[in-house]
Amino acid sequence: MWKFLYNLGLLLAAPVIVGVLVAKPRCRRGLPQRLGLEDGLSGLFGLSRRPDGQDRPDQPDRPVIWVHAVSLGEAVAAVPLVKALHERHPDYRYIVTTVTDTGREAVEQRLAGVAEHRYAPMDFSWAVTGMVDRLRPVLYLFVETELWPNLLWTMRDRRIPAILVNGRLSSRSFRRQDIAGIRSLYRSVLRSITLCLMQSERDRQRIVALGADPEAVHTTGNIKFDQPLPVMEGETSWRRSFGLHEGERLILAGSTHPGEEELLVSAYRRIVTEHPSAVLMMAPRHIERVDQVEAMIRDAGFVAQRKSRIGERVVGPRVIILDTRGELARAYRESVVAFVGGTLVPVGGHNLLEPAVWGRPVLFGPYTDHCAEMAALLDEAGGGRRVMGVEDMVRCCTEWLSDQDACNTVGQAAKRVVLDNQGALKRSLELIESCLDSAPAHSLSLVAREA
Repeated sequence: MWKFLYNLGLLLAAPVIVGVLVAKPRCRRGLPQRLGLEDGLSGLFGLSRRPDGQDRPDQPDRPVIWVHAVSLGEAVAAVPLVKALHERHPDYRYIVTTVTDTGREAVEQRLAGVAEHRYAPMDFSWAVTGMVDRLRPVLYLFVETELWPNLLWTMRDRRIPAILVNGRLSSRSFRRQDIAGIRSLYRSVLRSITLCLMQSERDRQRIVALGADPEAVHTTGNIKFDQPLPVMEGETSWRRSFGLHEGERLILAGSTHPGEEELLVSAYRRIVTEHPSAVLMMAPRHIERVDQVEAMIRDAGFVAQRKSRIGERVVGPRVIILDTRGELARAYRESVVAFVGGTLVPVGGHNLLEPAVWGRPVLFGPYTDHCAEMAALLDEAGGGRRVMGVEDMVRCCTEWLSDQDACNTVGQAAKRVVLDNQGALKRSLELIESCLDSAPAHSLSLVAREA
């Protein structure tokens, strides 16, 4: 019943959904793939383009492992997993799908030569079927509880193992899904999943409560703790690219949202009176908001510099806007103090580990539902502090800017949290590999022929 009702609802909503995709410029890219077509209308006939421009049936010569990572955070988390699988099983072809352009960029930059990118299909039955028919995956991995009913039902019907990796359920998601009227829908979807590899015991309990098979649910930890350090060029060139001068100290606020950016500028106004060498850098979570953020900074009376346009020498208090993609994780290394956004406003928070891996003190606000485990670990270890607003932020920043030894102690505690909690990737890989044995035999035979 639920399958019929779900697809009826999607069919009725299809004109609106497609209209929204066409209306939003950032959603137009990859629209044929989102609708289940590989190369425009040729996808309707199961055709794709060869390098010489000729149509041919899309019959890859290697079995496919399909990994889905909805956006930037999930794509970054999936990178070490895909690399490890590729290293252990090089005979497979790896396809990573995302919904957003930031996710696509992360895949193309970090998995070049390892995996191919596609845009994920909308959950229309024809779009899902089109993608599955072309890829013929032997294994489907999806990161952080991206539940699409038609996709998971299709995997179940075709006996393709589907594995939830790094799964989590925020309090908001759990409340929304734990409603009597739709609980049986979630049970049907969750029972289509072969394995659920959850970040924490709390996440394990929640997904079982929603209907997942308890025997299929495992607590493996958070693979974000296993992220390798970004590759860096020389420290001097990085500081120069940010327009930082000798003696200036960077306070970096990453993945910021509307509402908290104004609070950060207000706190910086007070910090800089005691520490005039402090420079604030903000990295808006959504880069298309750069104009808005720059106008706000100028209205507040500060010099605003876009990282992409830094040219002439500017000295003194100012706010740098990180308006380039793919540089935030590395930029944290240049900071003295880091703040992770989405936590002073009710978003739920972003990746607290990105500054921690560099041994930087981590500040975060009260809204950490999406990163609750990381926040608790950093707080307990003394590697981070929860700030409730401007007053707390000013106090913490001035304390650490005044006492370099104390700042280093907190930063090293943050780094220790990362090192002490690694191992989720290894545990996840062992369980994933156990499912490769149950992959469809017709696809695996391709590997045997190559061997």
